[in-house]
Amino acid sequence: MAHNNIVVLGAGIIGLNVALELSKRGYGQHITIMAEHLPGDESIDYTSPWAGANFSGISGSDANALRWDQSGYSAMMSLIDAGAEEAKYLCKTESTEYWDQAPSQDKINSMTEYLRDIRPYQSILVIIPPSDLPKGVAFGIRFTTVTLNAPAHCEHLKHLLSQPRYGGVKFVRRKVSSLQDAFLHGTQIVFNCVGNAALNLAGVADSKCYPTRGQIILVKAPSVKVNVMRHGKDYETYIIPRPRSDGTVVLGGYLQPGDHFSQARPVETESILSRTIGLLRILGNEETEIIRVAVGLRPSRQGGARVELETTPEGNTVVHNYGAGGTGFQAGMGMAKDAVDLASGILVHLQAQSKL
Repeated sequence: MAHNNIVVLGAGIIGLNVALELSKRGYGQHITIMAEHLPGDESIDYTSPWAGANFSGISGSDANALRWDQSGYSAMMSLIDAGAEEAKYLCKTESTEYWDQAPSQDKINSMTEYLRDIRPYQSILVIIPPSDLPKGVAFGIRFTTVTLNAPAHCEHLKHLLSQPRYGGVKFVRRKVSSLQDAFLHGTQIVFNCVGNAALNLAGVADSKCYPTRGQIILVKAPSVKVNVMRHGKDYETYIIPRPRSDGTVVLGGYLQPGDHFSQARPVETESILSRTIGLLRILGNEETEIIRVAVGLRPSRQGGARVELETTPEGNTVVHNYGAGGTGFQAGMGMAKDAVDLASGILVHLQAQSKL
């Protein structure tokens, strides 16, 4: 089989989820994942390893975002329940989330449909009574979230996809200067999952794209077993324990649209520590040890993520799948399903060819 038939451009969580979805549908042996950065790398230009990561209410209220959230949450919970190998670095975690301004009623209604309560897991989420909310908070919920060990999960997916049972997906480290460069000999379709590079990559050059800077602190705090978040107008505060990490917790953070600064700002580190301790006092204990401070750039896009089929001027077929911002880990599975569905005509033809 020719691995070049399908090229997934980008090896962040969005590209990895597309490859996984394709593999589950029987196309793994046709796939090459091409990217400048691969799981295990650390770079300001490689966003996924810096993620919290978890399922949260950070996403928008548009129909696609709500649908992708529900799809991703249900899929991740099912993987955990089944003990699936893809769920090795996923964990059900008790979560409390606060909003300084109440989310839209559409979002509240959507979350109520599928988010599970903490005890028992099959019940719906709990809306916190106004009298129990902290000062300045307009709305809050408690539910069972999914937390992920972002860098370990990405490396694990790369390992799984490389295995024969997933089709032996091929990984190629290559920086491209244009979308056309992703079309190799025999390539019939490219899934464009380049994240922030979509802004300047020739053949894409999507002016709606922009980076949203975030700063995090990795701490060792083994006593922290819960996820806590507070969504403000111009900030995000979050406490996310990393599964299978010997007590590592991600503290954040910031949402700084258009900010490319790659170094940590000490004043922001102090702000994160102050805000997270305010949410969870146990973080102020002596056991909390700072491991490192890091910066990442979320691949954001005005109007939301782009999942779209396109025929290029050269006559090639591309499925664009980028612009998830800070929701790649929770929306990525749903986005991948939509992206692969868009390519069904070509994929069926490819499958028919392979049987000849």
